[in-house]
Amino acid sequence: MKKYVISIGVITLLFVGYLIADNILFDGIKPRTLHENGFHANYFVKGATKNKATVILIGGGPWGDYWAQQFAHKQYVGLSLPYTGKEGLPELPEEIDLEYFENAINWLRKQPEVDPDKVIVMGASRNAELALVIASTFPKLVSGAIAYAPSSVSWSNTVLPYNSNDVKASWKYKGTDVPYIPMNKISGNNSNKIETTAYWKNGLTNTDQVKQAAIKVEKINGPILLFSGNDDKVWPSSLMADMIAERLKENNFQHSFQNIKYENSGHLISSNPEENSGFRTGKMNIGGKDYEYEFGGTIDGDKKAKHDAKIRVMEFMGEL
Repeated sequence: MKKYVISIGVITLLFVGYLIADNILFDGIKPRTLHENGFHANYFVKGATKNKATVILIGGGPWGDYWAQQFAHKQYVGLSLPYTGKEGLPELPEEIDLEYFENAINWLRKQPEVDPDKVIVMGASRNAELALVIASTFPKLVSGAIAYAPSSVSWSNTVLPYNSNDVKASWKYKGTDVPYIPMNKISGNNSNKIETTAYWKNGLTNTDQVKQAAIKVEKINGPILLFSGNDDKVWPSSLMADMIAERLKENNFQHSFQNIKYENSGHLISSNPEENSGFRTGKMNIGGKDYEYEFGGTIDGDKKAKHDAKIRVMEFMGEL
């Protein structure tokens, strides 16, 4: 019995020691996990933060958590916000209801750590498309946008090969589809490789559809910051960034706007700035067959671009 008591005491001491060491050694900011209020998110904020600019990381996940923590370290607030793949959320990114994001933003604006007049949305790739859609739909709630490898238009669900086969809107609001370019699913070939930029460029050739599906970025009520790689081989992000710039110019956009492009960089500039993977290709399953596709850019080009872009992001936040 005595031996048993001693063992329990040792285990308790070790557990307490672990908790103390964890708190001492952990250099990050542990998030508050939110599963209520109608949305799922990780909320990153330092304890003493009050009435500060906030960034919503559209899509959440490791990318969103990384950036949300980076912002929290700088005395801002970060909300890493997934919208698919978790219990109670849609399984696939199609017909995503913008009211989900509206609800999250309204909750966020009521928090004492948050300045309700300085809420920014940020996304990468298709989540950059969504971030721009959100910012343009809710100009009274959102004060600006940051988009890595952006899109100038909304696309149908079928641009993603793992989505359902029926053409649907990717985004909708109050039961109405956000206008989109309807696309056939990308086709495979006889090789093991696939080139994707031609697929997207072909979708941009229909002038009427592009006009209808263009994101109304001129309605965004605050500054816009775009990043793209000139060698993006996943989709033509630099071309679409220029389309955004042209639309803003045509509509006499009244806020600051930056369209930053990087040489020797590709789609991976939208990945975590601390990750410098040697992988230069990804895999896409089309009709049950795996195809290899290129991200574009070089390791060094992506590394330099991500480093510079992170500096510019923090400067952008400091100027709000």
